Amino acid sequence: MIQSIDRAAKILTLLQGSRRMGISELAAALDLPPSTVHGIVKSLQAHGLVAQQPSGNRYVLGPALLKLSSVYLDTLDVRARAMRWMHELSSRTGLATRLGAELFGEVIVIHHDRRPDGTEQMPETGLTIPSHASALGKVLLAYDSAHAADALSRPLAALTADTVTDPEQVRAGLEQVRREALGFENEEAVIGESSVAAPVCSEDGDVVAAVAVVMPSTDWPPSDALIGALRDAARSISRDLGAPTWPPRPPAPARA
Repeated sequence: MIQSIDRAAKILTLLQGSRRMGISELAAALDLPPSTVHGIVKSLQAHGLVAQQPSGNRYVLGPALLKLSSVYLDTLDVRARAMRWMHELSSRTGLATRLGAELFGEVIVIHHDRRPDGTEQMPETGLTIPSHASALGKVLLAYDSAHAADALSRPLAALTADTVTDPEQVRAGLEQVRREALGFENEEAVIGESSVAAPVCSEDGDVVAAVAVVMPSTDWPPSDALIGALRDAARSISRDLGAPTWPPRPPAPARA
């Protein structure tokens, strides 16, 4: 392993999820001298992988990563197979839809279909969300024992007053996700926004992604018709990926 590349990768990982950190914070997290971290950050900044905030000395992920992530996303078969069905789901429900996959213990939105109402909306592809605070993440946690064991072994951040931060409470909720093949989240990530998600399976039957409908919290809980449309979309995407059955089978226990 090349040490400088390893350190640079760790810095990028620390800055994921819209985090803003200064040199001293990064140095403390990596247990490295600030001068060493400063040199690496400046190299990353020169390539557009890290950007310095206009006001202050904090750093965020840079614009070059967006271009790289777009190239990567275009190679994902699940995204290509899902786009048609997500567009249909948005049309049926009148709501925005997201496709998410696990990345570094969080959820990354690998495709976002906007509400079909013609209003201006922020693109969300590439957005990362803590797994425990999203419907997408709860589905992915429920069907990946190793991911759940890792994610729930660390302190869980509160994004809103309704975010569940007790690992045991999150873990108990995953049982319901597996029973219903549905994950729910009501204002746990963003105030005023709620979502419901369903698993997407690959040809070997494993859950490789989750698809979600995003709705205003004023419309909570989701209707039976909305849940039915979501299930249809998840089943159709899974079928196109060659999944033998849907909903998916329960995951194998994590190895000790």
